[in-house]
Amino acid sequence: MHEIKLLNKISPAGLAVLSTPNYKVGEEIQQPDGIIVRSASMHDMEFAPNLRAIARAGAGVNNIPVDRCTQQGIAVFNTPGANANAVKELTIMGLLMSARKIFPAMEWVQSLHGKGDEVPALVEAGKSKFTGPEIKGKKLGVIGLGTIGVLVANAAAELGMEVYGYDPFLSVDTAFKIHLGVRHANTLKEIYDNCEFITLHLPATGETRGMINSQSLNSMKSGVRILNFARGELVDDEDMIAALEDRQVRCYITDFPNDKLLGHPGVIALPHLGASTPESEENCAEMAAKQLKDFLETGNVRNSVNFPDMQIPRSGRGRITVAHKNIPTMISQIAACIGDNINNLTNNSKNGLAYTLMDIDGRATTDMVNRIKALEGVISVRVFK
Repeated sequence: MHEIKLLNKISPAGLAVLSTPNYKVGEEIQQPDGIIVRSASMHDMEFAPNLRAIARAGAGVNNIPVDRCTQQGIAVFNTPGANANAVKELTIMGLLMSARKIFPAMEWVQSLHGKGDEVPALVEAGKSKFTGPEIKGKKLGVIGLGTIGVLVANAAAELGMEVYGYDPFLSVDTAFKIHLGVRHANTLKEIYDNCEFITLHLPATGETRGMINSQSLNSMKSGVRILNFARGELVDDEDMIAALEDRQVRCYITDFPNDKLLGHPGVIALPHLGASTPESEENCAEMAAKQLKDFLETGNVRNSVNFPDMQIPRSGRGRITVAHKNIPTMISQIAACIGDNINNLTNNSKNGLAYTLMDIDGRATTDMVNRIKALEGVISVRVFK
């Protein structure tokens, strides 16, 4: 039996895949084989020796100590794309709010409560303060063309915007999904020079943290409207506030509020609503549970942030997987521990971690496993019957 610990409330519909006699699922599990988490921080957690995998019901894994997991041979999964439509819809809402002054207009209208029969006349007299442009025909720069970025770019193009998309790591598969009307920008400068609206859809890495700063902001068109439904760390908040004060930036919409941003009239801050839909929560939970189940039952890897992808059908009576350092001669050393009954051997690596999967004609013996574990560079060994 596999025991799965839940660190947050996870959608029951998504967890239905684990509703079998082979799984025990709950928040009370003490020695889990797997963990499903949403937002709970795991950095101070001690991991049991039998923990094999952590599945994040969402895309970001900042709340998980990925490096420590890798050192202990624990696979970390996320669910890219499961909440993509929810974020896309919120981004389109953000585009409209940034242009039409919807939020300040709603606040002002509420201030008229109690004026009685005067309200209609006050509305007509005051509405001109909230005039804003249509988005049709305006230029939108989409920085990051992953699953969400492509959906946003396509939706904006359908709404009549002139869309520029930038992603230096654009895959062939993703390129086929992009609306024909989306213009491929070769540089960020092309986005900054041309676009009245810019939306961010990329992860926070060493290269992207603080990429929206005084230098980049001053390179943009005057009065640009910026949307951030990706990661708060992408934007230097103090530089953004300065640009808002100078009217270089007309409006900043973010899903990542903090004390510096709150209260500024040019900022519309949302309480991290990107994936806050029942559909998104179900999709993320189901995807996380399926990936975790497949890894625990077969050793197959899909959407791991620290293990290389590997989906291999069974082709023998037994299966052995080995997580190890990506160093020379490891594969031959592992194979020598098994002998001549290897039916299939597959190896792949990711960021210094290698993963070897072997299907064998017979059953794995204790002696085989012990010999593999004794090899220098081996992190973990698993046996499947």
